[in-house]
Amino acid sequence: MSRRPRGRGQRSVGASIALHATLITATVIALFPVVWVFLSSLKPRTAIQSSRITLFDQPSLDNYRRVLLETSFPTWFLNSIVVAGLTMVFGMAMSATAGYALSRFNFPGKRGLMWLFLVTQMFPVAILIVPIYTIMANLGLIDTKLSLVIAYCSVAVPFCTWMLRGYFDTIPRDLDEAAALDGLGPFATFWHVVLPLARPGLAVTAFYTFLTAWGEVAYAIAFTLSDSKLTLAAGLQQFVPQYNPQWDLLTAGAVLIMVPASLVFYFAQKHLVAGLTAGGTKG
Repeated sequence: MSRRPRGRGQRSVGASIALHATLITATVIALFPVVWVFLSSLKPRTAIQSSRITLFDQPSLDNYRRVLLETSFPTWFLNSIVVAGLTMVFGMAMSATAGYALSRFNFPGKRGLMWLFLVTQMFPVAILIVPIYTIMANLGLIDTKLSLVIAYCSVAVPFCTWMLRGYFDTIPRDLDEAAALDGLGPFATFWHVVLPLARPGLAVTAFYTFLTAWGEVAYAIAFTLSDSKLTLAAGLQQFVPQYNPQWDLLTAGAVLIMVPASLVFYFAQKHLVAGLTAGGTKG
């Protein structure tokens, strides 16, 4: 009896086992640090610093109570929400309008502007901190939330503009022409016709800009001085001084930091794949 040939999309049993084993291993490696931090946040400080490895050791929520009630964590959390939210709103607005202009209009300096957006992504943060700090100091914005919003937008907007420009290229220009025949101007066409069709791309932009501001450390440390203006990324460093690290507070704070980012991802996840793939098909 001859063996039935496998179809193009079919895999052998050995290949399926190897594939699933690889995926399971990668998942375990990715989730292990997160799970370990969560389990550590439920332990007392002595258990975290102990050389004896245990999954559970007198689990309690005392670390979370101390972080929320005995430290400045709520203030840092509110500052991060404000900074990340404003960065997301302004970043989306600037990226969407710039991306649409680069996709639909020809104007002098268009190619140079696109290259400028690309070149700005090549500079590391360590090089950019000094000139941006000088600008903020001259404007009197040091130790303000606005300085962080401007700095984060300068990082996120160029990348998001490139991405949204590619996504807008996938939307047929016939829709713009039909809207023009109905009497809509360029901005009305962008707002009422193109933007609703670009929800997947906007979801990726929102997620990226939010995470850019939410977990950034270098600018937050350089531009904020007083404890009441610190964001979470900068404030949590107070839990790990050189000689007496408070790992119990740090692990609890790290778990709480993940909650807003997880919520943003949850609401944007259904658009993320479509936005990333469509934005990368045309350039």
